[in-house]
Amino acid sequence: MKKSREIIFLLILISIFIAINYTSLNSFLVKNLSNEEIIKIERVIDGDTVVVNGSSFRLLGINTPEKGEYLYAEAKKYLEGEVLNASLTAEKKGKDRYKRELVYLYNGNKNINKEIVKEGYANTYFPSGKDRHYDKFAKAWEECLNKNKNLCEKSLDKCSLCIELYEWNFENQKVVFYNKCDFDCSLNKWTIKDEGRKKFTFSDFILKSKKYVYVVVGNKTNTQDTLYWEGEEYVWTSSGDTIFLRDSDNKLVLWESKGY
Repeated sequence: MKKSREIIFLLILISIFIAINYTSLNSFLVKNLSNEEIIKIERVIDGDTVVVNGSSFRLLGINTPEKGEYLYAEAKKYLEGEVLNASLTAEKKGKDRYKRELVYLYNGNKNINKEIVKEGYANTYFPSGKDRHYDKFAKAWEECLNKNKNLCEKSLDKCSLCIELYEWNFENQKVVFYNKCDFDCSLNKWTIKDEGRKKFTFSDFILKSKKYVYVVVGNKTNTQDTLYWEGEEYVWTSSGDTIFLRDSDNKLVLWESKGY
């Protein structure tokens, strides 16, 4: 019995030793080998870009409205409230083609990038495919939809209940919508958008009852049922993308993600 107690005591001591040394090792690795950095934001350029020591930092996993677009000013103001005058941690992930640092920003345990999605000031944006944050960001978008706020606010247009996504083809860079209702629907100033900056705007187009409209990337002449998304070589990325259809008031009619 005495020997058994001694063995148990020894095992406890070994466990404590391992735990202490693991904590020390983990702290060392985080401090010396990670790509994390404590930063202070000088200014906010827009809803997903900030300046640190004269260099631009682009927030990963999100895409906020461009200048002149719906909710641009609100997204920028929200980010300013989250990052200015705060000591933040930047998780760096390299640089983009514009030489901007690509980062996830944290205030303590709060992932600021994710919160921007949750509050409806950005859609998720993962052009290179999933990373370890993807699932949490997808959940944040679902929470935003449940709140029905900002970029997640549902359309009240009567035709929002009529238009269905019939086909979305990455290979042929084509999307097809169908009007299931018994009346025609004006899609004038409705928009189609990917996760990034690419946007197509319908101009004086009426989708007749029980008819389809094809929107294809390319520089060709429109026909009665086929519209061409000009000025783009491609829109939909095979590594994963999201399509957003919005009405003329920028309210969300439908969205879908695939390829991830």
